[in-house]
Amino acid sequence: MRAGRYIRQANNYRAFIPEPLPPSPPIEYDNELTLLLSKADRCLGRLDGVTSVLPNPDPFVAMYVKHEAVLSSQIEGTQSTLEDVLQFEIDAYGHDIPKDVHEVVNYVRAMNFGIGRLSELPLSLRLIREIHGELLKGVRGEGKNPGEFRKSQNWIGPANSGLSGAAFVPPPVHEMTAALGDLEKFLHDDSYPVLIQCALAHAQFETIHPFLDGNGRVGRLLITLLLCEREILHRPLLYLSYYLKAHRSEYYDRLMAVRNDGNWEGWIKFFLRGIVEVSQSATDTTRKILDMRETHRIRIIEKAGGRSANALKLLDQLFGQPVTSIKSVETNIQTTFHTANKLVNQLVQFGLLQEMTGQKRNRLFIYQPYMNLFNRPVISSDNETNPVVQITGNA
Repeated sequence: MRAGRYIRQANNYRAFIPEPLPPSPPIEYDNELTLLLSKADRCLGRLDGVTSVLPNPDPFVAMYVKHEAVLSSQIEGTQSTLEDVLQFEIDAYGHDIPKDVHEVVNYVRAMNFGIGRLSELPLSLRLIREIHGELLKGVRGEGKNPGEFRKSQNWIGPANSGLSGAAFVPPPVHEMTAALGDLEKFLHDDSYPVLIQCALAHAQFETIHPFLDGNGRVGRLLITLLLCEREILHRPLLYLSYYLKAHRSEYYDRLMAVRNDGNWEGWIKFFLRGIVEVSQSATDTTRKILDMRETHRIRIIEKAGGRSANALKLLDQLFGQPVTSIKSVETNIQTTFHTANKLVNQLVQFGLLQEMTGQKRNRLFIYQPYMNLFNRPVISSDNETNPVVQITGNA
C-alpha cells in the first residue's frame, strides 16, 4: 500500500495503481542511506568540477551522450555499437551499418533536444512528450503514437503473455492520467534532495509506463534532465545505463520490490550506488582524456615539428568525431584533399589513427586509443545476460 496497490480490472487482470509521491510513510534515512547520499553528492560534484578544466568540453560531452545512447538502446534490444554510430555520422549510406543505428541516433537527438528545451520549458509532461516524439521519429515504434501518452492498456512480460500472464500491468489510462499529473507536481517540488527526487521520479515513471514504447529510454533520460535542470550538473555527463545494464536483474527486482512491498529505501540505495559508480568512472575517464590529449599533442609536436598546426587541429576534432574520413578532414580543417590526406597519413604513422575498413576507396579512420576509453565491457553482476524479457503491448 505504501507505493500503490493492485486493482482487479473488468477483464479480470490486475493493474497497479501508484500512490502519489513522496512516499508515505516518508523515506527512512538510516545510516547506510545517509552515507550513500553524501558520497553520491560528493562524486557528482567532482564530476561536474573536472569538466570545468577541459579545454573544450563540448566534444567530450558529445561522446558521452553517444555512448549513453548506445547502452540505453542496447537495453531495449538494439545491436548497434558506438563505432556504428560514429561511422553512420560520417557515411550514413555505408556498408555493414546495422539498421537499428537510427534508434541510437534518435536517442542522441532526443537528449540534445531535451537539454536545449530546458532553457525554454521546465521539466514537465509536455517536455517528456516532446522528447518521446524525437525518440521514436522514423524508427521501430513510430507506429505507437510518438509524442503521445497511451490511450490503451499496456503490460510488461514474456512474449505472448498477454494481460493475464503479464509480469506487471501499469495503471489503466484514466488512472495513468491522474498519476502523471501527480508526478509532474513532484518534479516541480524542490524541497527534496535532488538525487532522492531523481530516484523516486524514475521509479514512478517506469511504474506508470505512460507510452506504448520507449518508456525505459525516456525514464533514463529523465534522470539526467532533472540533474541538469537543477544545475547539479552543468553538462549532461552522468548516465546510468551502463550500471543498469550491468545489474539488470537487480534493477527489475528493486522496482518490483517498490511496487509489491513498498521498499523505496532498497531501490534508493541501489540507485545511489549507481550514481557513485558511474560518477567515479566518468571522472576517471575525463582525467584520462586530459592526460591522453596532452600526451598525443606532445607526440605530434615532437614528430611534426613546425608543421604540426593542422595536425593539432585534427587531433582536437577527433575528440568529438573519433571516426573520420579524408573528405571529412578536408571539410573540417578547411584545406585541400591532398593536405587532408597527408594529415591523416601522418597521424596513422604516429600511431594515433588506424584505417578501419580495409578498402582502397571511401576509407574510414578511427582514433582507437580514445575509443578504448569508452568501450568497456559490460559484465552483469547477476550472472545473467538477459534476465527479463520486456514486451509492451496494448489491448
